[in-house]
Amino acid sequence: MILITGATGLVGCYLVPRLVQAGWPVRVYMRPRRRAWAARYPWLQGVEIAAGELTDSPALHRAMQGVHTVYHLASAQWWGKPRDLERVDIEGTQALIGAARSTRVGRIFYLSQLGAEPSSAYMLLRVKGQVEGLIRNSGVAYTIMRSGVLFGPEDRFVNGIAMLLRANRVVFLQPGKGESLLHPLYIGDLVKALESSLENIDLVDTTIEIGGAEYFTFNEMVRTVMRVSRAKRLIVSVSPYTLRVLTDVISRTLPGWPVTSQWFDILASNRTAKLGNLFDYCGVRPVRFEDTLVTYMPERHYTTELLRHIWRRAY
Repeated sequence: MILITGATGLVGCYLVPRLVQAGWPVRVYMRPRRRAWAARYPWLQGVEIAAGELTDSPALHRAMQGVHTVYHLASAQWWGKPRDLERVDIEGTQALIGAARSTRVGRIFYLSQLGAEPSSAYMLLRVKGQVEGLIRNSGVAYTIMRSGVLFGPEDRFVNGIAMLLRANRVVFLQPGKGESLLHPLYIGDLVKALESSLENIDLVDTTIEIGGAEYFTFNEMVRTVMRVSRAKRLIVSVSPYTLRVLTDVISRTLPGWPVTSQWFDILASNRTAKLGNLFDYCGVRPVRFEDTLVTYMPERHYTTELLRHIWRRAY
């Protein structure tokens, strides 16, 4: 049995049906409120559901009965404030590790971020690094995947750029000169990597860094999204600190604003892995960024999505 936390997130929505299709027995661990919404997720039909909070040790213990592998995907990465990151990522992982040890789970997969370090000056990367440390010292076999920024039809980062381009029809405010080097990875390629790693013993007790087929600066990524989504704007460089403050002010009024402070943590410096790592470690050949965007982005109505998104809380 495989247990998946964060099953209704970006990665989980792709991973669960792929594992089920491959014949693996899957159980998802969801918050009670999310369980009531299970009908909204057709891919959950036929999947065993265990309900409970991530910090609820007894519920986690019950959910892990008979489980040999855990995909730990739950995170407040894109929506959470510092306290949410501490509660969901750190405290939730501590509870999960305790339950995994007591039920003798064989292996934990954890999805982290390129650049994660427990001593990082940036909240998101510091929390991810701390969680990595908890898992490495847990006594349970693990595989940690440090991934580049994910993109796909439901991602929060690249689609967030497309929505921001609709928020202002004239200019796009860019943090600094947009020179931070990113390594975007398509969600479908990551899910293939997660599945192929299930029976790969060479990845047990290892931390690997993976990304897509190309490197992009943030400026290049924005220009690509402009071109594909047909939303040409004047790019204006603004101090990252100024944009952080502006984002915090807007988010207090519009809780679903597509930009969060975690964006700026990712853009603070270069976030890349060695090209070819995805194939060398997992046997997956990554798709190209723009070639994938053109399959879904030109037909999207991002103005409508922005209006719907900014009034909806992310969790």
